[in-house]
Amino acid sequence: MFKLKCDDFLIFDEATGAYYMSDEQKVRDETERNRWKNTGWTILKDWRLYILLVPMVLVYFLWKYLPMYELMGCFKNPDFGDSTNTVASYTWTGLRFFEDLFTGPLSSQFWRAFRNTFTTAFYGLLFGFPMPIILALFFNEVRSNVARSIMQVCVYLPKFLSTVIVTSLVLVLFRPYVQDVQEAGILSKVFEAFGADSELVKDGLVHTTKYYRALYIITDLWEHAGYDSIVFFAAVIAVSPTSYEAAQIDGAGKMAQMRFVVIPSILSTVVIMLIMKIGSLLSVGYEKIYLLIGESSSGGNREVADTVSTLANSWLGTNKSMGIAAEMLNNLIGMILVIGANKIARTASDVSLY
Repeated sequence: MFKLKCDDFLIFDEATGAYYMSDEQKVRDETERNRWKNTGWTILKDWRLYILLVPMVLVYFLWKYLPMYELMGCFKNPDFGDSTNTVASYTWTGLRFFEDLFTGPLSSQFWRAFRNTFTTAFYGLLFGFPMPIILALFFNEVRSNVARSIMQVCVYLPKFLSTVIVTSLVLVLFRPYVQDVQEAGILSKVFEAFGADSELVKDGLVHTTKYYRALYIITDLWEHAGYDSIVFFAAVIAVSPTSYEAAQIDGAGKMAQMRFVVIPSILSTVVIMLIMKIGSLLSVGYEKIYLLIGESSSGGNREVADTVSTLANSWLGTNKSMGIAAEMLNNLIGMILVIGANKIARTASDVSLY
């Protein structure tokens, strides 16, 4: 620890040979002495704002922090003979389940699921990240407030539909043809008219390895692109009008203004959102996949649809520790991607999350 001396916070008076405290130091000491008292008064004064924080704190505690206790299951072997069957009663096994993921008998399933997760998420990032930016730039060019409001509501609406409704729409529109039972969905007919294999249409385009991934990305893009454009649109409308005027004086048209004024102005927002998007790159949930292909599906598009989340969920009944280890490894890789993306962004553009 640092050794403090009187000279560090007192002033020596050569005339009297004594130390005295400056007015600034007296204020600092008084503030330090009453720090907790002042904090308490601040909380009491703004108690309504702190009450609004209570639901958020509870949500994070119950759904984010409390489940972390179960993560110990990836280092322990479940004791199914124990009536309590809690993580505390499991036998410690160290990194055995992680080793099994890499080289064990179930490693082929895990690496297939991890490859599908990364591929699906990468295509989602490749096609899904630029679309909200394009929508924000498009909305900025619409001069009629009424027209812009109507279009924004139309593209925001899918975000507020539940996953069940979205997947039900997809299954109905791409419904396979079953002779004397049901007619093919309207989009299945469109695909067949434009040259899609009629046998694949009969099997159901959603349940084929050829079309499943494209349909998943398109529906995900339709569901989230509009809502994600809100952040970028807020950044676009914050650009100073004087910047546009200066560009117009220099002879810049609309495309030149977009390239040299708008995009550089929102670049920091784009970088931050990209880092956050990379952080959730491997967070492909199982809900939408199960609704599209069915939990009991063992063939068809399971080869390209199975992700780490669906695989881990299927293991929870028979091999709970392996399922927890798979999700744990998936999240660790996601954390490494965030740190790497943040470091690259800070080095390249001086913009980063931290």
